[in-house]
Amino acid sequence: MKKFMLIFLGSDYQTLGISQEELQSRMGKWFAWTQKMQEQGVMVSGDALDADTVRHVSGPDRTVTDRAGSEIKELVGGYYIVKAENLDAAMKIAEDYPDYDLGGTVEIRQVMEFDI
Repeated sequence: MKKFMLIFLGSDYQTLGISQEELQSRMGKWFAWTQKMQEQGVMVSGDALDADTVRHVSGPDRTVTDRAGSEIKELVGGYYIVKAENLDAAMKIAEDYPDYDLGGTVEIRQVMEFDI
């Protein structure tokens, strides 16, 4: 089995004005999806990412730019690492991503493994 990273891109729930009730409902969908992957044995790991402040460090001079999450149009909200036979199988796992209806996107990348 290969490993794939599912990277979750979309707007911050707060920016979208999601109510507390809708937030609870969405979290239930996330927990159910996660549990489904765990039961199928494909879930390796994953985390949500804090959207409050994003720090970019770039270039040879290590230029630092701080940006509030609200300034970023498409936020990386989190990621999962999953096991799948191939990219098509990883795409099948991503079919249940809970935020497609909010315009969310899942970027899928194969994790490179090196023999050291």
